[in-house]
Amino acid sequence: MPQTETIPPSIAQQETSMSLDNNSHLGRTGPEELVPSRYAVRVGEIDVLVVSDGVLPLPTEMLGHNADPASRAAWLGEMFLPADAFDWSLNVALVRSGDRTILIDAGLGLDPNLNLPRAGQLVRRLDSAGIDLRSVTDIVLTHLHMDHIGGLLVEGVKDRLRPDLQIHVAAAEVTFWESPDFTHAHMPQGFPDALRATAKRFMAEYRSHLRPFDEQHEVAPGVIVQRTGGHTPGHSIVRVASGSDRLTFAGDAVFAVGFDHPDWFNGFEHDPEEAARVRVRLLTELAQTGEQLVATHLPFPSVGRVAIDGDAFRWVPVFWDY
Repeated sequence: MPQTETIPPSIAQQETSMSLDNNSHLGRTGPEELVPSRYAVRVGEIDVLVVSDGVLPLPTEMLGHNADPASRAAWLGEMFLPADAFDWSLNVALVRSGDRTILIDAGLGLDPNLNLPRAGQLVRRLDSAGIDLRSVTDIVLTHLHMDHIGGLLVEGVKDRLRPDLQIHVAAAEVTFWESPDFTHAHMPQGFPDALRATAKRFMAEYRSHLRPFDEQHEVAPGVIVQRTGGHTPGHSIVRVASGSDRLTFAGDAVFAVGFDHPDWFNGFEHDPEEAARVRVRLLTELAQTGEQLVATHLPFPSVGRVAIDGDAFRWVPVFWDY
């Protein structure tokens, strides 16, 4: 069996101080996973490690609630996906630039009330990769939906983070969650309440660490977070650039169906029409630049490029190179 270890030396040299043997609430110990759910990318002099937080089963209607049901069913059939529900990937990224180690999003966490045992794997998988939570200097949150912040609310995690941790999030996102509007979203029952509660708890726990920005902010050399809006008012993407290499972490601006049908509305979009405009602009730009794309809900490892395909787009996964 070929080796699947893909950790850049600068990340792999870290020694973890976490011991899950003594912290069962953080995750379950056991043999190394058959597939270590992480994938390393080098962007010039910057290391990027994509880590899977697991998968989240959701109704397929969430992929395009404004689409004709027959068209949606046809797309699912073409992709060999189930008709009613399928597993959405949950991807997080760890970026090393200079003396900064930046976590982009934090996964779903381990809320027992959600009954989602295949999600919330981030802490365990960072530990498996030898990543010490205390080494993280910055966290960038693309937005405050619970599958992007829940990992920070797992019992014991905050105590393992450094006291001078900086959390970067758009100011518009902070304002939005003070009184969130779900009028235009199309979510399964119970999700709005869960999202509100998680965002409220996150703000109570981490408000002192927040470093809000307006439109964009350079977190570290070559690492810029940029507000797009659409999915949520403060939804942001992260641009990584070094030398001639570029990579964009697109958060929830792009879903798997968005290449073929960028005009389909995702159920979690609070302003679906603006989200569609953001998606088209971003995919058009990425097709022009040829840079690499990673997104939260694209199939792991989620690293690829974008091409124009008629009036829509085409996803071009990277070739395995380790």
